[in-house]
Amino acid sequence: MVKRFIPFHRAYIGKEEIRNVVDVLKSGWHTMGPKTVQFEERFRVYTGAKFAISVNSCTAALHLALEAVGIKAGDEVLVPAITFTASAEVVCYFKAKPVLVDVQRDTMNIDPALIEQKITKKTKAIIVVDFAGQPADYQEIRRIARKHGLCIIEDAAHTLPTTYKGKRVGTLADITCFSFYATKTLDTGEGGMITTDNPTWAARMKVMRLHGMNKDAWKRYSKEGSWFYEVVDAGFKYNTTDINAALGLAQLDRLEWMGARRAAVAAAYTKAFTSLPELGLPVVKSDRTTSWHLYVLKLDLKALKIGRNAFIQELNALGVGTSVHFIPLYRHPFYRDTFKFRVKDYPNSEWLYERIFSLPIYPGLKKDEVKYITDGVKAIVAANKA
Repeated sequence: MVKRFIPFHRAYIGKEEIRNVVDVLKSGWHTMGPKTVQFEERFRVYTGAKFAISVNSCTAALHLALEAVGIKAGDEVLVPAITFTASAEVVCYFKAKPVLVDVQRDTMNIDPALIEQKITKKTKAIIVVDFAGQPADYQEIRRIARKHGLCIIEDAAHTLPTTYKGKRVGTLADITCFSFYATKTLDTGEGGMITTDNPTWAARMKVMRLHGMNKDAWKRYSKEGSWFYEVVDAGFKYNTTDINAALGLAQLDRLEWMGARRAAVAAAYTKAFTSLPELGLPVVKSDRTTSWHLYVLKLDLKALKIGRNAFIQELNALGVGTSVHFIPLYRHPFYRDTFKFRVKDYPNSEWLYERIFSLPIYPGLKKDEVKYITDGVKAIVAANKA
């Protein structure tokens, strides 16, 4: 019986995060307030965007982004076929239609070569997901979007810290949506951020994140504030808190270090697996970097006697936690039945889904744990060669 277990994810929380949260708890101001404002400004400066709006999740960020650009019932929004459900479910909030686009086999990002054939008169926006933390082909996607008058909304849930052609993520799309969920590269437990250079959209999203009120609690209840406010639209309850922001500020201070630690784990994996033709390794294009939010292997099913599910089971028996990113959207009953998506229309996504699984990768993963994982993977491969 294997006593050791290496979880798929382990949060990296240090003394700074704990001290920041304790300071907020002692301050008496726990909801959105001065720490949130500070976090927004620090994040804005880090990305180079003109505006940064904090929210309580990337899902909320995506919803607000679509609302700001004017998505209505009957509109269509392009979404990659392999992504988490949030990328498409927010489109459904408007009674609009998510239109799935197949992905590239190497990067698993949306394939620009297939985007244009999915555009109709109803298409209003493209949600671009940076899979595993590697930016998609924004130069080509921008060309297509501008040609057809479409907005680009970047789902950057995986993508900190990352660059594309020398530019930091947060300025690559019309609106960029980040996730600070517990498993992400910057962790506030729950949370998210929106960046944009468009002042009209930024103002709209700030109002709509908190009930459509033209003044938030900080502006109403602080010493400098006023009790008076007006509700200008039916908004949402999407604001974050100073507790989450306190975590975010400490995490932002160590973001580059955490990114380097993830990269070191990825390098160790790649070095260990390069000589194994049975494993397809992650591909990172030369004009961009990745955050290494995920390290995804692709099995060569012709070279192995076992499939992906059995491979995962064997790793689990060794005490190694894994996951699959992601079950393609067209395979989920809601999307399949509501929008009549067909498996045959997404050959790259289907090819990938049969082969992919994700290994643990996080800043606190120890060298002996990395070796244990790589030894386990190599042993399974050696025992199951076709």
